[in-house]
Amino acid sequence: MGWMTRFSTALAFFAIGVVFSPETFGSKSDGQYPLKTVTFLKLAHLLCFSTAWGAALWVTFIGGIIMFKNLPRHQFGNLQSKMFPAYFTLAGVCCAVSVAAFGYMHPWKTSTSTEKYQIGFILGAFAFNLSNLFVFTPMTIQMMRQRHKIEKESNIGDEVGWTKNQEVAKVNPKLAAMNKKFGMIHGLSSLANIVSFGCLAMHSWYLAGKINF
Repeated sequence: MGWMTRFSTALAFFAIGVVFSPETFGSKSDGQYPLKTVTFLKLAHLLCFSTAWGAALWVTFIGGIIMFKNLPRHQFGNLQSKMFPAYFTLAGVCCAVSVAAFGYMHPWKTSTSTEKYQIGFILGAFAFNLSNLFVFTPMTIQMMRQRHKIEKESNIGDEVGWTKNQEVAKVNPKLAAMNKKFGMIHGLSSLANIVSFGCLAMHSWYLAGKINF
């Protein structure tokens, strides 16, 4: 199934849900905004938050680990260099829409302290995703390519895992130095990603408390 077919299918289900939703027909809420506006804002917040949360969960704890354990290192690194910018862009856009919708429904001056914390958590996730997108990821990709070049000179990189890299680094100071630099930048990128994930996790706890079964 092509991406256009998938998109059209998702759009069709979304349209059906909107058409048959009672709020579509102009009902009013008891609050400041029409019920239809409230519903759309909640939908935008929920869909964007859940997309960012799901993407972060998959990339951080599932997809990346599976690829690392099954792909040759250079192939894995090249794939990550294409995937991470798309991932951080998606997460950043979703966090921006999510915090905009949440902030619109909870103006800062009238928000409770809990709601202000939630705005802070989503803004934190947005900021750390941007730092990864514009700072850490480009630096990581640049150093990865430099290390790939050094490794190719030693005829390594087509294997799965880090064993050969560590063995060669013991007798190759240039590779050892590059490993250290790469590890530092990659560590900062991973830390920013984990903090962003943590911020989203805190907001998920808040949303769970709002669900009535």
